[in-house]
Amino acid sequence: MSSRQFAYLSNYSIYSAMFLYTIAFFSHAVEVAFSVKNSGDSTQFDFAKTDKAGRIGTAMMILGQVFLTAGVILRGLSAHRAPWGNMYEFSITGAMAFAGAYLFALTKYKLRWLGLPVSTSVLLTLGTAVAVLYRPSAPLVPALKSTWLIIHVSAAIVSGGVFLLANTIAATYLILDRIESRGERNEWAKKLPSLEYLDQLSYRLVAFVFPLWTFAVIAGAIWAESAWGRYWGWDPKETWAFITWIAYAAYLHARVTIGWRGRRAAWLCLFAGSTFLFNYVYVNIYGSGRHTYSGL
Repeated sequence: MSSRQFAYLSNYSIYSAMFLYTIAFFSHAVEVAFSVKNSGDSTQFDFAKTDKAGRIGTAMMILGQVFLTAGVILRGLSAHRAPWGNMYEFSITGAMAFAGAYLFALTKYKLRWLGLPVSTSVLLTLGTAVAVLYRPSAPLVPALKSTWLIIHVSAAIVSGGVFLLANTIAATYLILDRIESRGERNEWAKKLPSLEYLDQLSYRLVAFVFPLWTFAVIAGAIWAESAWGRYWGWDPKETWAFITWIAYAAYLHARVTIGWRGRRAAWLCLFAGSTFLFNYVYVNIYGSGRHTYSGL
């Protein structure tokens, strides 16, 4: 099969994934919207009607993940390399990692309530990738032609997916905390887990993936020495990767040694996540330096 055919199949797989994630989005939207049943002056939940919609949403996200993974693999086959040479490829792989982190966590925790924000985020990422960031398959720039591309970038992408899932949970914590500060949770919010559960889950995800992010930063330094003859040059992308490491290290330190919990910890988690997103979006597109491979 030719490179062009692989590229076409990759595009069709991405489009199919977007279609499936769209169905998942509407299914989870129905689950949230119709879980509340009003009867006269009383309001209660009718879980029987929304459980099926939630299950359909999860099934569509699993199928969407299969097609998205196929799209990423086929993109690599079309270019005869790892599919991480520009912002389009980073974006579709990042969306795959984010959704994969959610689906993996779903096997251990009751997280189906996150289906709506996760499917929305994945759709926005894929839509932006296809409409704005898309570039035809092309050979890598010389600096990227290394085994370290697979080692460093794969670790960074998986870390980013889990970080963003933890940030989504932290944001949910802050929303529910604000609702509870005004009184009892409203009927929709009562369906979501307790604040303590969200606080602990966000912490566990960050603690689980932080060593992998540390490895990604170290692997990037080793790769830089191999490619450019120096381990660290304070390139904008290197600098912001280190800032992200510092921010998440501060988050873990604050929780373990100072005992930060709840609202303060959630805000610090979101700050750390914002540094990651700034590095991923702004530095990649508008930054200068040797790590500017957006292709735009």
